[in-house]
Amino acid sequence: MKAKIDRDGCIGCGLCSEVCPSVFRMADDGLAEVYVDEVPAEDEDKAIEAQEGCPVSVIEVVE
Repeated sequence: MKAKIDRDGCIGCGLCSEVCPSVFRMADDGLAEVYVDEVPAEDEDKAIEAQEGCPVSVIEVVE
C-alpha cells in the first residue's frame, strides 16, 4: 500500500502523525507528510484509520 497527502489542503492538525507515526509526520512547515515509500504491512490498518479520520480528507491510502 501507498499513502499520499494533498498538502495544499492539509490544515496541520497532526491526527495522522498521532494515529500512524510510522507513515506520517509533521514537516517543518507545519503540514503533514508521508515519509515512507510503502506503508508497512503491520501499519496498514492505522494508515487507513488516519485516512478516515482526516478532518479535511486529504489522505489517500491505496493498494
